[in-house]
Amino acid sequence: MAEKQAESRRVVVETPNTRREVVHSEATRYPERNGISGAALAAIVVGVIALAAIIILFALNRQDTSNDNVAQQTPPTTIVQQPAQQPPVVVQQPATQPAPVIINGQPAPSSGGTTTSSGPDDSTIQAAIDKKLTNDPAFSSLGIIATVVNGKVTLTGTVKTQSLKSQIERAVRNVKGVKTVDNQITVG
Repeated sequence: MAEKQAESRRVVVETPNTRREVVHSEATRYPERNGISGAALAAIVVGVIALAAIIILFALNRQDTSNDNVAQQTPPTTIVQQPAQQPPVVVQQPATQPAPVIINGQPAPSSGGTTTSSGPDDSTIQAAIDKKLTNDPAFSSLGIIATVVNGKVTLTGTVKTQSLKSQIERAVRNVKGVKTVDNQITVG
């Protein structure tokens, strides 16, 4: 039902000849309010949005749980960090010589002296240096690379202090058969 509101006014009209009273009534009709108010509608919309957010978060949480179960089923991967690989040892072979000629049971004199056995060969020196660097706890984790060519050792890598660089050089110089050391280790 529609609401009615009546308003009644009494107006007195006076003229020089007469005086009369006029009743003026006005009826206002308001439509029925069968719906809900704007505030109630806003509260319902906010509630629906909150409910949708909760449902979405619940669904995502279930997905994460299923992903965790799959991750638990796969065997764990073990990562092993290996030390830097040493560069190959370059061994220079002396030029091939003709076979010696034996006269009266005596060997021929050496012509150039290229094959002398005055000390250990490069592979022996390399093995000794590698052993010294890996067995020393102060040097083993640094990843220093030593390359030996004709008794000359080249050191490469990075250390934190100048004294550590000098210690490594001294240790390599003390290896039997090392002739010179080219210390290219950087301090950083």
